[in-house]
Amino acid sequence: MHEVMRFWLKRGVDGFRVDVLWHLIKDEAFRDNPRNPDFREDAAGYKRLLPLYSTDRPEVHEVIRGLRGVVDEFPDRVLIGEVYLPAEKLGAYYGRDLSGLHLPFNFGLIGTPFAPRAIAEAVERYEANLPQGAWPNWVMGNHDRPRLASRIGPEKAAIAATLLLTLRGTPTLYYGDEIGMRQAAIAPDQARDPAARHVPGRDGARTPMQWNGGAFAGFSGVEPWLPLAEDFATVNVARERTDPASLYNLYRRLIAARRKSAALTGGSYRTLTAGDRALAFLREAPGERVMVALNFSAETATVGVPGAAGTVLAASSGLEEGKAVGGTIMLPGYAAMVVALRC
Repeated sequence: MHEVMRFWLKRGVDGFRVDVLWHLIKDEAFRDNPRNPDFREDAAGYKRLLPLYSTDRPEVHEVIRGLRGVVDEFPDRVLIGEVYLPAEKLGAYYGRDLSGLHLPFNFGLIGTPFAPRAIAEAVERYEANLPQGAWPNWVMGNHDRPRLASRIGPEKAAIAATLLLTLRGTPTLYYGDEIGMRQAAIAPDQARDPAARHVPGRDGARTPMQWNGGAFAGFSGVEPWLPLAEDFATVNVARERTDPASLYNLYRRLIAARRKSAALTGGSYRTLTAGDRALAFLREAPGERVMVALNFSAETATVGVPGAAGTVLAASSGLEEGKAVGGTIMLPGYAAMVVALRC
């Protein structure tokens, strides 16, 4: 396997994302996994047993160190691992002296209730469990879970975009989330996911990218293997490119602001407030402070500005960008704002 990796690394790939990495090693005594006493027959068959002897075995870290050693033979490459584990266990996958994965995927926010206090607690717990010097990462959507806009509601998609692109660490974007693609309805005879033979599958989050409102959403010239979501004529890249207030253009503005800001790319993180409606946190680097304010409710939220003054770097509506703000922000319902604070 190391030679397979070298084969591709020599050809210039940037690195590897290793699937189900925490499953890689099984118990050396071949002990059977215990039955899950809470299993329901309508759940995925995998949950019938508790994977005590088939996942997260201590020997897996030796294998990971070997993979990392190969990747380190080549400059500027990355090793990412799919690891569905809580924050308290995830840190071990960075390896002793950070000799493991560069980025063990952090899926914590996918399963966290999309509410200010719950998210603040999840972020702080993850940060507290990172090994010294480890670089964090964040994931809010992937091919195994329902679409982000469907999970949290499309009205909150701008909040999720701002959160993902302003937390400390590397963000991972799942295709289509940047335009607000929703979970597609898949009829039984259209399913391609093998797991769908037993329980509803994951195909609804894997439908073709919606490039435009034309035939097959511009994805292909023939009918694709999965059906298109019903809203592709209005939720697509071509349409959102021309709308300054679209989710697509918010992602672009957030990415541009992030690239220009030392605080957003590498600064520290600190929660400022997490109430019933709003979450606000501070990103700070030498000579630069940035506040992120997110309103999770339909009602206006009041958020205090540390230092009493700042300039809007990015906002969900786009209208406030470049404007000065005073000691208090009146944040409209489901709005997000990124503010460069006066130092």
